[in-house]
Amino acid sequence: MLLRTPASPPVTDLAIPHAEGVSNEEFRAAMSRLAAGVVLVTAHDPDDGPRGEDVGMTATAFMSVSLEPPLVLVSLRNGSRMDDLLADVPVWAVSVLAEDQRHVAGRFAMKNRVSDRLLFADLPYTRGEKSGAPLVDGALSVLECRTENRVVAGDHTLVVGRVLTVGLPSSGGGPLTYFQGKYRHLS
Repeated sequence: MLLRTPASPPVTDLAIPHAEGVSNEEFRAAMSRLAAGVVLVTAHDPDDGPRGEDVGMTATAFMSVSLEPPLVLVSLRNGSRMDDLLADVPVWAVSVLAEDQRHVAGRFAMKNRVSDRLLFADLPYTRGEKSGAPLVDGALSVLECRTENRVVAGDHTLVVGRVLTVGLPSSGGGPLTYFQGKYRHLS
């Protein structure tokens, strides 16, 4: 059963320290020292235009949750296009990016972009069998998911998805990682 999240709380002045004394800048600096894998989350919006539109978002807050059943979690900024879309579209996909796919991560991390259609235009991908979402060619692994639960957590929504399919299209190279505000690769 898909649980709906309540409306996002209003965003206040982000420069004011939290009651506990940790400012946003301090928290960001501390968390930037945690290396994270980089993924591209994708979904197909069937209601956008005559053939629908593909939507993509770079994420570093992605993790496995459970083996039985196979569950993953992605964190989405409240009110983002992907958050709004996944509130309505129950299936989506994840491509775990390889170290040579920094350009893909950067492209889909851009803020205030006009259309995702242009971002997918020259990107090689296959369409997921279960989700209809783009699965990026050359990714280390790809997963198709169905939303099981949504939990509002501060200014983000945690989306838990049941893994429907898994693909391992690439066996070479290492993962793309994000550390101290930059894309990196393991050496």
